[in-house]
Amino acid sequence: MVCREKTVCFTGHREIKENYNILFLKVYSVVENLIKNGYLYFGSGGARGFDILASEVVLKLKKKYQNIHLILVLPFINQYEKEKGWSKEEIYKHKNIKKQASKIVYTQKAYSAGCYYKRNRHLVDFSSVCICYMYKATGGTVYTLRYAIKEGLTIINCF
Repeated sequence: MVCREKTVCFTGHREIKENYNILFLKVYSVVENLIKNGYLYFGSGGARGFDILASEVVLKLKKKYQNIHLILVLPFINQYEKEKGWSKEEIYKHKNIKKQASKIVYTQKAYSAGCYYKRNRHLVDFSSVCICYMYKATGGTVYTLRYAIKEGLTIINCF
């Protein structure tokens, strides 16, 4: 069973506006610090962009800290088939991340209006810390961040 006090969620924009490797190292440092402070579970929404980067960070750290877990909370099955903008590389990374995740949760089977909000609320509802990548006050990232603040989560913005 996942313990909210030891769980972190990620939220961020699909477009990364800075050097991918620099952001990766920034997130790596934040996540490793949280691991050293007892966090074990890391929830990612499985979207392209920041969610993929964050998932890759957790999987890299799992090689060093075998007791941590990546939990994918996905809005529906094969989301990349419905969403615009997925590159072949991103689809490959998404499938690879799914193979390595400790657990996959689908908040529903198929797409419907509001399914992303449902996924984002699920991530927040089971976490005590939210690591975000927010550079604009629009979209699902800002919605999720506002909800996380309302729910009392500690917020760490890596932008």
